[in-house]
Order: sequence, then C-alpha cells, then structure tokens
Amino acid sequence: MSKPELEFHRPTGPWTAPAGAVPGVAQRVLAEDASGAHSTTLVRWEPGTDTSAQGVTRHDFWEEVYILQGDLHDLTLDETFPQGSYACRPPGMPHGPWTTAEGVTMLVFTYPADQRA
Repeated sequence: MSKPELEFHRPTGPWTAPAGAVPGVAQRVLAEDASGAHSTTLVRWEPGTDTSAQGVTRHDFWEEVYILQGDLHDLTLDETFPQGSYACRPPGMPHGPWTTAEGVTMLVFTYPADQRA
C-alpha cells in the first residue's frame, strides 16, 4: 500500500497519545498508508518524560528516528542522544527505556518487517 501524495503544506492533524504510551508522549501523523503499516510521524515528549516502567522495547516493524529538537537519554546504554542523532532499528532490536529532561521532538518512520530501508 502507498502513502498519499502530498505536496508541501503545514501539517494540521491533531497531536494524540499513541496507544500504550506513557503520559507526556504525543504524536502527529504526517502520512500513512491505509493499513497504518507505513507511517511518518512527529513524536514529542514533554520535559521529564520517563519510559522506565515500560522497560526495554522491541517491535515487529522497522523504525527510523531522527531527533529534531531536544535529546533522549537511553537508560540501558547510559548515553544521551542530542538533536541531529539518528537511529535505524530493524524488527526485534531492543532499545530504551528512555528519559528526557528538556523534552524532545522526533521524526519517525515505520514500515513492515518484510521491507528494508
């Protein structure tokens, strides 16, 4: 399935809480296919957001993340990733949990496991 054809515009979709997200996390869908398997979203975390209670995350799809603003601290790696950092995670790759002191905004792409970046 394909995402819609969209020319330059200012996204106006609502900021919503993703399913299963901790308080302080919101996303704005920029584009997705009808199934939702291919998506491009902005994800923002409010200052002080902490995903420790969720533990390490793994999922069954590809995920690419680019930090547009702010930073994320990975509690497992004890490393902070600043603005301009990028991650490409294949299905099943463990990551997190995370905290952010100042808040963070990320551009996130997801797509099915049977496709490659």
